[in-house]
Amino acid sequence: MANFQFPGQTTFYRGKVRDVYTINNNLLVMIASDRISAFDVILPRGIPYKGQVLNQLASFMLKATSDICPNWLLETPTANSSIGNKCEPFKVEVVVRGNLCGHAWRTYSNGQRVLCGALMPDGLKENDLFPTPLITPSTKASEGHDEDISENEIIEQGLVPRDEWTQIKTYALALFERGKELALKQGLILADTKYEFGKRHGQIVLMDEIHTPDSSRYFYADGFAERQEKGEKQKQLSKEFVREWLIQNEFMGKEGQTVPAMSDEWVETISKRYIELYEKVTGTLFTPQDLEEEENFKLIAAALSKYQ
Repeated sequence: MANFQFPGQTTFYRGKVRDVYTINNNLLVMIASDRISAFDVILPRGIPYKGQVLNQLASFMLKATSDICPNWLLETPTANSSIGNKCEPFKVEVVVRGNLCGHAWRTYSNGQRVLCGALMPDGLKENDLFPTPLITPSTKASEGHDEDISENEIIEQGLVPRDEWTQIKTYALALFERGKELALKQGLILADTKYEFGKRHGQIVLMDEIHTPDSSRYFYADGFAERQEKGEKQKQLSKEFVREWLIQNEFMGKEGQTVPAMSDEWVETISKRYIELYEKVTGTLFTPQDLEEEENFKLIAAALSKYQ
């Protein structure tokens, strides 16, 4: 992906998935690449249309939740780009869990019942619903692995003031409820997700992507209860299948481990799964947008000029 130079550009940052351009220290241009990461490692091959899926789904969800919480997004000038307000991020990711799966299940199956200060009740099976959604935060690492952290530690370490953390939790749980409602309309269960918040002009603002396959896990609602009853694996839409493939190939991002090779067929499978999730979650057909880099740049620059 090209490194653009936009009018008024002050900084550039290449994240694991997104390229982030700061404009006049006031606006952000985020371009969602086709890079894919797992276990905090960028995998060796890009996934066709993944950037468009993430960007368009995040835009869809930010618009669908804007009545709950202010968010950073202004517009999406192209399929893989967004323009929004620059915020000062809190160095915490707010993970909300409705079901016992992923990292929570790995912790639970090891015999632990407390995750990030949140108590997980005894007697649950993998993918069971929690009685009420749990908030299990993690630190937002600039590089390397994010680390689990408790609510008390967040406040004690001064990462977020107590009153603001209370507001963030309220927002996060309300956003999760809306996400679950939107998912259920499409025959899905939003099992877990993460949110990132920041501040702008003293106001708490929702940042980044929400309810996408990179930040969330969805189960198919149809047959969910029956599969749980029988102890069968749940049908899901998320990036977890990529993590599972890596684990099967003895890679979990640890020192000395090598990322397995990705075949053309596997890359195409991942791409199709991302597109399937977009269409299933939004209820609309995915329309690929194949723009040359120069055309992408021109459309973003033209949109930016309205805000400068």
